[in-house]
Amino acid sequence: MIGLQSNKVIKQKERGWQMSALTYTIDTLLVGKHYRSRQRHDEGTILHAEKRDSIWYGENLDAYAIEVRSTRGIKNFWATVAVRVGE
Repeated sequence: MIGLQSNKVIKQKERGWQMSALTYTIDTLLVGKHYRSRQRHDEGTILHAEKRDSIWYGENLDAYAIEVRSTRGIKNFWATVAVRVGE
């Protein structure tokens, strides 16, 4: 069956809407996630993330500095996490 499309797609094409793939970065994917430290016994929601090129964890691993809104206090804290990249 060739050319079967949903009604939503057909209407979008009729209206001239562009359909595009969303691109994400690791920074944006980390923001909003829950973080819990095993060493510092602190946890919270990640507010900001940025790549740290000055730290090397190993092959296929990148270091990211994250700012976390603590659930146990009023002060935000920073941590460094390793993120696996590639395959």
